[in-house]
Amino acid sequence: MTAPLLTLRDFSVARGPCDVLRDVSLTITAGECVGLIGPNGAGKTTLMRAALGLMPARGHSSLSALDRLVRARTVAWLPQQREIAWPVSVETLIALGRNPHRAPGHAPTPEDSKAIDSAIARMGLESFRSRAANQLSGGEQARVLIARALAQQTPLLMADEPAAGLDPASQITLMTLFAEQAAAGDAVLCSMHDLGLAARHCTRLLVLHRGQLVADGPPAAVLTADLLAEVFQITAHFAQTPQGPVFQPLGVIR
Repeated sequence: MTAPLLTLRDFSVARGPCDVLRDVSLTITAGECVGLIGPNGAGKTTLMRAALGLMPARGHSSLSALDRLVRARTVAWLPQQREIAWPVSVETLIALGRNPHRAPGHAPTPEDSKAIDSAIARMGLESFRSRAANQLSGGEQARVLIARALAQQTPLLMADEPAAGLDPASQITLMTLFAEQAAAGDAVLCSMHDLGLAARHCTRLLVLHRGQLVADGPPAAVLTADLLAEVFQITAHFAQTPQGPVFQPLGVIR
């Protein structure tokens, strides 16, 4: 049986006297493209940051227990804040994803160059290679930082709202890439607000509501009318079509 890439057990996070995440237990294994969904303030970003060891937590996270270098070779992290401040080239910034794989000060190896070139090609950034990364548009900067995460070539990729700020074609391309990454044997965990993208491209959905994990399973089993009403206060149309699952929010329950 394949070893889990992320395990949380009785995992809680507090801010001040209040728990913002309470007793979450889950496991993510190779081959899964997992969408983490829930309303604003449900705890999605908190869960991922705490699981990575970036903020204090109670309970067990298999990632935060790892040595830093081992963790950097296990998981690539794409945070929600994606403005690039450094006046470096796109290629130089993407090459930072290779840092966990080489000693400081050493020149890129052929394997590093291959990973960088692959990430650039997968995100359609060939014509941007030599441009200053901080001079690109917000959507272009997002694609560069996604490419940096891909160049890291870790078995697990965690991304906080990776489709935010991208145009529809780029959103579909990105989620298709994530699904292909999982199908090839890696795993992806990404927080999302677009339930249509989540339903169409994720193999599994985790639903956070008021700091607790309230649903976990395939999109068709999770996105029920009752859950949508209770967690999101919406009605929606969800159908299986010859082109794949289609999910469309319809109205707000007042």
